[in-house]
Amino acid sequence: MRASRLINILTTLQAKGLVTAEALAEENDVSVRTIYRDIDALSLSGIPVYSERGSDGGYRLLDGYRVRLNGLTPAEAEAMFLSGIPGAAADLGLGSLMAGAQKKLTAALPEDLRESARRMQQKFHLDAPAWLAEGDQPVYLQAIADAVWNSKRIRMRYRSWTAEKNRVAEPLGIVMKGGAWYLVARVDDTPRTYRISRVLDLIVTEERFDWPKDFDLAEYWNENTRRLELELYPNWAIIRLSPWGLKEIEHMAPPYVRAHLEFIGDPDEQGWRTIHLPVAHERMAVSEMLKLGTEVEVIDPPELRFAMRRAIEALMARYGETPDLTR
Repeated sequence: MRASRLINILTTLQAKGLVTAEALAEENDVSVRTIYRDIDALSLSGIPVYSERGSDGGYRLLDGYRVRLNGLTPAEAEAMFLSGIPGAAADLGLGSLMAGAQKKLTAALPEDLRESARRMQQKFHLDAPAWLAEGDQPVYLQAIADAVWNSKRIRMRYRSWTAEKNRVAEPLGIVMKGGAWYLVARVDDTPRTYRISRVLDLIVTEERFDWPKDFDLAEYWNENTRRLELELYPNWAIIRLSPWGLKEIEHMAPPYVRAHLEFIGDPDEQGWRTIHLPVAHERMAVSEMLKLGTEVEVIDPPELRFAMRRAIEALMARYGETPDLTR
């Protein structure tokens, strides 16, 4: 256990540079006193770890010292190779860099771990886009990635749901979700999310900005996703689904809806089930229910049931007439 912790301390120092004892203790789930003992043990074994005193102090490795990778377990080596997403790296213009990095990592691994890492690559592949949907190939993806990496302000013309807008933004990060690429950028001191395929024009300026030290991309994305889900599905409904409808909703409904739906009671004689689930605003909710055709019945709320009836009556009126092909 201690050997694994010492390796983790070394790789953390190599990756981050100056790190406080408190941060090391939190990451390794031990006391600060234990970290002090571990640092002493590393120093005694010949590892050039030294401390910097003061309020901004901590521990760091001697400049130029690199940790060898012979402390990896087979599972850790496999996980490192599994973590790469070749398609995404290529989209970002990093495909050759990733390939080169993996070659160097393979060369640095002990012989007994190389075959384990290769086997992981042979047996697992990540295909991010959903079924029957192609991933985004945004025109400005690589330029935006460069701006993110170099902390350069951008000027863009962006097409939202309602209008085209011009924005001066500070790009903070890029996220791929379901095959689509998104930019998280600070506009008027507020982080916002933009789908990169909707960027119509882009200028990467030479103006640099200071990275907000308190910003965490993963934390922002998770919170933004939860907020968006609640905004998209603020209401609840009770519906009945046929056996076929149950299978269809597993494929059609987004993960948020599937995760929160609840079955009420047992199936009836025909196998229909009653379900309580989150739904969107009325117009979108009706559209989503109509996709299930005759395999669904809305029970509650009455407003949604009535909206379904209006939509069905409009369809009957439209399809009840013979179309005039001369128009």
